[in-house]
Amino acid sequence: MQETQHWQDEIITVNDHLKLHSVNESFAGALFELVMRNKSALQKAMDWPQYVRSEEDTRKTIQGNYLLHHRGYAKMFLILEQEELIGVLSFNQIEPANKTAYVGYWLDEAWQGKGLLSQALQAFIARYADSGQVRRFVIKCRVANEASNRVALRNGFRLEGTLKEAEYLNGQFHDQNIYARIIDKRR
Repeated sequence: MQETQHWQDEIITVNDHLKLHSVNESFAGALFELVMRNKSALQKAMDWPQYVRSEEDTRKTIQGNYLLHHRGYAKMFLILEQEELIGVLSFNQIEPANKTAYVGYWLDEAWQGKGLLSQALQAFIARYADSGQVRRFVIKCRVANEASNRVALRNGFRLEGTLKEAEYLNGQFHDQNIYARIIDKRR
């Protein structure tokens, strides 16, 4: 019989109404509903939503992300506004030796344009920069994804270049901008 590992939840308080909560199975139903509500919009920017068909699909994804989160290979946080799940903010990949993390995010369409993602992103970056775990934060997004490009620029990321045909989405290759923000606490 395999013993299930249980780690302590991580919570990053952004302000009195907004927080980030590390992923766990208790959020499976709410996350599935959020994905379904935003599926058509999400599929314009990401490949994975097309494969989400049931709460069980979401639960299995959460289980994998839970392990990656607590083992330090990735971080997945759920964005909660007044305890309501409104989006996801993550490090899709962490390179510990390079102290580099690749940031991913998405927000429920009803909550976009209110500055909540930027507030959450700033708290997220501060947590990992202050701990010394990450010094280089990277956002990669399709050139045509204007909203994601604006998030990067609004939050102090600098465009480092464009990767030609670097992302395959919806049957075609797309150019991808790569942004970075370096915070070195030793300086």
